[in-house]
Amino acid sequence: MTGSHKTLILGIGNVLLRDEGAGVFAIRHLADLAAQRDDIELMDGGTLSFSLAGAIEDADNLIVIDAAQYDGEPGTTKVFVGEQMDEFIGSNRKCSVHEVSLIDLMAIALLAGQLPRQRALIGIQPQTIEWGDTPSLPVSAAIQLACDQAMQLAEEWRA
Repeated sequence: MTGSHKTLILGIGNVLLRDEGAGVFAIRHLADLAAQRDDIELMDGGTLSFSLAGAIEDADNLIVIDAAQYDGEPGTTKVFVGEQMDEFIGSNRKCSVHEVSLIDLMAIALLAGQLPRQRALIGIQPQTIEWGDTPSLPVSAAIQLACDQAMQLAEEWRA
């Protein structure tokens, strides 16, 4: 594909804490949608670890899908692109079950001179973060929208 750039869609979260697993549930949903696209790589980032730094550095473009607390209605999505993403993850260091934070991984990529050319965070406002292995109804409904938003960004960034 001439002039194309690889987009990594990274879903993060803990699927044992219901809505906290929204990003991972989204990656599972995207598997069929992205199967025919050689410019998209899907990755289940789970609860994050430093081992993801290499994948982020190797990506031309990065889309992260995660549960995000931004005081919206449960199940709503919000897309943070470029510097908006950087500002949001830098100012929203929520209490997390993640081993490392997304801002830590982005800082590693920046220090290595390998920050993805284009990047976005698609945040899904959680309703509940309690023990359970399925998302709440509002978050479950929002996962499709988040996937559509991710695919639209990947398409825009394809050229």
